[in-house]
Amino acid sequence: MTKNNRDQDVEFIKALAELLRENDLNELEVSREYGEDDSLNVRVARGGVVAAPVMAAAPVSAAPAPVAAPAAATAPAAASDDPASHPGAVPSPMVGTIYMQAEPGAPAFISVGASISEGDTLLIVEAMKTMNHIPAPKSGTIKRILVEDGAAVEFGTPLVIIE
Repeated sequence: MTKNNRDQDVEFIKALAELLRENDLNELEVSREYGEDDSLNVRVARGGVVAAPVMAAAPVSAAPAPVAAPAAATAPAAASDDPASHPGAVPSPMVGTIYMQAEPGAPAFISVGASISEGDTLLIVEAMKTMNHIPAPKSGTIKRILVEDGAAVEFGTPLVIIE
């Protein structure tokens, strides 16, 4: 994709976000084809999380498996449960790369057992060079961290469990 296409895509995404707001929509999904192996897929959704575009040059085969927290931090009964079905699971609002801290060498935003308040940054999902801070949807304690720093995530992948 050329730089000109990227600039046009940014304007396109801004226009989609404006449409979402003006028409009181909850979600909007659009695809653009530039060529045989070059496309832009954008999903913009409301809910207090920054929406991000999803670029795909080829189909993605499968989502990476979530990485479990150390066994000491996990209750025995919860280990066999699907983390995505847990009521305290925080799903990824977009496709991207996970960062556990604001910059290399900085302390992580969260750790297992840490108390957090609603709105605190849990981690960052980078999508198209945009750093999207993922806020805590509620106050509580971090029971499990299901992803690793630098890992790729898909939309809906459980990131952490808050109780």
